[in-house]
Amino acid sequence: QVQLVESGRGLVQPGGSLRLSCTGSDVILSTYDIGWYRQAPGKQRELVGTIPASGTTSYLDSVKGRFTISRDSAKNTVYLQMNSLKPEDTAAYYCNAQRIWFEIREDYWGQGTQVTVSS
Repeated sequence: QVQLVESGRGLVQPGGSLRLSCTGSDVILSTYDIGWYRQAPGKQRELVGTIPASGTTSYLDSVKGRFTISRDSAKNTVYLQMNSLKPEDTAAYYCNAQRIWFEIREDYWGQGTQVTVSS
């Protein structure tokens, strides 16, 4: 059964850093386009950034220069490094894996992990 497991939740002060991980089970994440999303209370889920199976990463304007997405294929894990965190970054963060494989669309979500930025 395919699972994406996120970790790294936490409470940090403004200006602090946190790294989230998304580890795949029964799925090879390096063959998927991975997106990190977030959803704050009362707001719609938004795409924070993506790392395609091939190509370059892209980011939401408000996190450019502060957030970095990377892969460790040996660990089957994708990371979201978040620096210079702001209170408005507070949200539940989700990873998503997508690909089209032999014309079949595959789409998997993690369970989400909470990030709270507060003094």
